[in-house]
Amino acid sequence: MTPKQMWADFCQLHPEIKQEMDAWAFGVLPDELAQLVLEGTKTATASAYDLYSIEQEPIPEAGSYDVVLDGQGQAVCIIETTKISVVPFNQVSADHAYKEGERDRSLAYWRQVHEDLFTQWLAEAGITFTEDSKVVLEEFRLVYPC
Repeated sequence: MTPKQMWADFCQLHPEIKQEMDAWAFGVLPDELAQLVLEGTKTATASAYDLYSIEQEPIPEAGSYDVVLDGQGQAVCIIETTKISVVPFNQVSADHAYKEGERDRSLAYWRQVHEDLFTQWLAEAGITFTEDSKVVLEEFRLVYPC
C-alpha cells in the first residue's frame, strides 16, 4: 500500500487528526525494523540530534503521527510518538535500548550499532561523533493497523 493511501485510510477513521502526512523508513534495516514494530517488540528509536538542524527538519514531537515505510517505500504501519527526549549518547539507558527491540535488546548492542551509524552519518555531514553527541530518543505506539 502506498503511504498516501494508508494515511488517507487512517485519517478517515480519525478525522480529528489534522497534521500532514510524514513518512519514513527506519535506518539500515527498514523491513526488519518495521516488522518489529508490527510485532510490538520495537516501541522506540533514536536519531542523531545534529542531523535535524543540518537537514532543516524539526525534532519529532509527542502526539505526532508517522507512516513507517519498508525498504521499497511502501507503507507498513502508522505510529504515534508518545515521548521525546534529547540526551548525550553516553547517557542512553538500557531501558531505551530494550524498547528499540533489536537483536538481544541490550545496551551494549545498541551502543555498538548506533555508534557506528552515528559516526558515519555525522561524518558525512562534516561533524565528529563523540560520546557526548546528542541523541533524540523517541518512544511510540502502533496505532494503525491495530
